[in-house]
Amino acid sequence: MKNRLLSSAFIALFALALTGCPERRRIGDITGDPGRFNNKEVTVVGRVTRSYGVAGVGVFEIDDGTGKLWVLSEKYGVPSKDAYVGVSGKIIPGLTYGGRNYGTGMQETKRRTSENR
Repeated sequence: MKNRLLSSAFIALFALALTGCPERRRIGDITGDPGRFNNKEVTVVGRVTRSYGVAGVGVFEIDDGTGKLWVLSEKYGVPSKDAYVGVSGKIIPGLTYGGRNYGTGMQETKRRTSENR
């Protein structure tokens, strides 16, 4: 009985945790149909291929093997090249930083980083 109660509690907490997370998407799906994801929060995971920033603000490009996406970071700084990151944020059609347009991109709201993956 005690194990059953603990199992049920664990499943309920896990399900609750998942409801707060944006859905993970492939970058190729986002760049292939950006209108479908416009202003929606999603999560992507991949390796950083380029990054540019100053004083904790900047942009970085992430590649998940299906495509590449520029991410605007205003709170977390920019990760280093080759870092493996999971990023959540809103998809925006005309990402602009420093006077340069990066096309379809993401405005970051959350991040998980692993430098040694």
